[in-house]
Amino acid sequence: MIQSGVDVEALSVNPYWYRAERDAAAELIQVQNEALAEFCASQDDRFIAFATSALQYPDLAVEQLEHAVKSLGFRGVSVGGSVAGEDLANPKFHPFWAKCEELGVLVFMHPLGVRELDPSGRLSGNGLLTNTIGNPLETTIALSHLIFEGTLDRFPGLKICAAHGGGFLPSYANRSDAVITTFPDQVGPFPKKKPTEYIRDGQLYFDSIMFTGEAMRHLIAEAGIDHVVLGTDYPFPWNTAPVDHVMDIPDLSDEDRTKILGSTAAKLLGMDA
Repeated sequence: MIQSGVDVEALSVNPYWYRAERDAAAELIQVQNEALAEFCASQDDRFIAFATSALQYPDLAVEQLEHAVKSLGFRGVSVGGSVAGEDLANPKFHPFWAKCEELGVLVFMHPLGVRELDPSGRLSGNGLLTNTIGNPLETTIALSHLIFEGTLDRFPGLKICAAHGGGFLPSYANRSDAVITTFPDQVGPFPKKKPTEYIRDGQLYFDSIMFTGEAMRHLIAEAGIDHVVLGTDYPFPWNTAPVDHVMDIPDLSDEDRTKILGSTAAKLLGMDA
């Protein structure tokens, strides 16, 4: 953190337990959340944490989230891009989203890949495509379902930060607008707004795990400067100089850089900027 110029890090653990049995998931997450809380408390000027929960059991996830926020002091919650193959927009998860909205916590979405493609072999071979393409693809699918299935409409106070620049959605969201007029009879019930509006309206946020200044410029153009925050993806070395990466984005003002580097995230997480 010192070497890369990061003052405060928000910690999370990828949810690899969505297929675990209820008792095992409950015990594992209790240990994890308590350990994270203890670690952050030992250096509270450098670390905060996102809670985790067993979303495969929505009632348990709601209890875990409430305990993490009210008793352990967590500022948000992390989720995968799907839950053991089930989309986050499934109505069974509505109680969890309702609790996130009620508590006013930021949801950090980090993908686990598109495992349902594994049997087909479409992502096998060279290129580590299960990660290179699979991770941003899962985020794209998850956000698209949350928009088109009406989840974001149902919970207008919900705030989600999607890892890796939101996957492919911000780069091609205008196609989601166009499908409504191109195939109106096949879309299903329309969302209340154009899909691109959800990207800019205060519900969706995106981190800076992109790979060029031009990619970041385009993300900002699509999402708005107030919807982009610094990301590191540590310990994976996708972006080893996250602050320099933001400083190198073309045509940004100092005020814009300040928003990405900290002030927007501080506001979302209820911290003193």
